[in-house]
Amino acid sequence: MGILYICGTPIGNLEDVSIRLLKTLRMVDFIACEDTRHTIKLLNRYKIKKKLISYHEHSRRNREDYILKQLMEGKNIALVSDAGMPGICDPGERLVQRAIENDLDVEVIPGPSAAVSALAVSGLDTSAFVFEGFLPRQEAKRIEVLERNKEEARTVIYYETPHRLMKTLCDIQTVLGEKRKIVMVRELTKKHQEIIRGSINEIRAKINEQVPRGEICLLIGGEIKEPIKLNVDQLIKEVDELIKCGMLKKEAFKLKAKHYNLPKSVVYKYYTNRDL
Repeated sequence: MGILYICGTPIGNLEDVSIRLLKTLRMVDFIACEDTRHTIKLLNRYKIKKKLISYHEHSRRNREDYILKQLMEGKNIALVSDAGMPGICDPGERLVQRAIENDLDVEVIPGPSAAVSALAVSGLDTSAFVFEGFLPRQEAKRIEVLERNKEEARTVIYYETPHRLMKTLCDIQTVLGEKRKIVMVRELTKKHQEIIRGSINEIRAKINEQVPRGEICLLIGGEIKEPIKLNVDQLIKEVDELIKCGMLKKEAFKLKAKHYNLPKSVVYKYYTNRDL
């Protein structure tokens, strides 16, 4: 049995390659790629001569059968997309699933990721994030996705295309309002990379001057809820009411802690020290 290597490739700058990636591309029997014309540029840059076959959305099923057959016959195959990690908003997810279903070995060769790279340079919260990939083309479905993330406290990352960018920004403003921090990252690692940070109005004003080209990441800061003014006596009263209704104390503390955006231990402290 051969091995399927899932290879992350540069998202723009061809120098963003690892030694392991180059070794793998030289070692495999052939490379399955999204666009042979794109991948050949990377191979030429590092003087790698290797057989290429196309594997993209329109040829996926037939190519998957062929690739799986070759793997079963002992061939080692590298899977690459035009940029970044195959299977992440690029062809490859189903091929990996089918390889696993057939008890074939799958290995990953880590590489650049547009979403993670954009997050790292955004200046937004990186402790936790949501990656949604490309937003739907249809306005109703796009708004549905935005509504789903309306109260999301984590940073949200979307991919978008230049010709839909203005409509998407309008939808973001409609659904999420004007207070969220927005970062638009374009053509990351390339010569004309651009990073714009600001409010939704500032981003739209910038885009109105000139519609951008190339790959775009939109990052939206998590919702910052206005703190609820705390009245300790009222808090204790609300906890008592929950307990009287049959709720366990620890569950009442937990519920009120979430409501007031407090640690549960603080609610416990206020409640137990009520008579001190």
